[in-house]
Amino acid sequence: VQTCALPISSSMKVPDQIRAAAFAERFDNWEKTGTTPDLTIVTMTSDHTEGRNPNAPRPRSMVADNDLALGKIVEKISKSKLWAKSLILVVEDDAQDGVDHVSGRRTVAMAIGPMIKRQALDSNYYAHINLVRTMQDIFGLQPRTRFLANARAMNSVFTTERDLSAYTAIT
Repeated sequence: VQTCALPISSSMKVPDQIRAAAFAERFDNWEKTGTTPDLTIVTMTSDHTEGRNPNAPRPRSMVADNDLALGKIVEKISKSKLWAKSLILVVEDDAQDGVDHVSGRRTVAMAIGPMIKRQALDSNYYAHINLVRTMQDIFGLQPRTRFLANARAMNSVFTTERDLSAYTAIT
């Protein structure tokens, strides 16, 4: 599996719009040269916010920056010739005080792609290990731990109907 992790510092001082622009630049080059990695990991940090730090943007602004950056990345991929074979998995690394009415350990995860059910909510319990298991199955990799071997892939989010309609980011 050919991989690429974009070497952009994880500092929250770098707006996610800049990270999305850096990804778009690399993606254009990969698409042009036919060298797209099988797996790309992009880290965006603005959704963590810096709370009430007077030297940082307000939390609402930082979350909006993160949302728009993700939207631009999805738009870029969905309007490319690579979209038909793409899968985008998005997850926060932790709940960051996002306690809701069910559990403080829950967080948002999204699966995006032409083979993903549209406008669907999957209430199955998944953890990071399920994301890894899903990627492992897609790439045909053998489990490296007993935990991965026993983890359930996120098969319920997929459909057999390919929807190639593109996404347009909402500003």
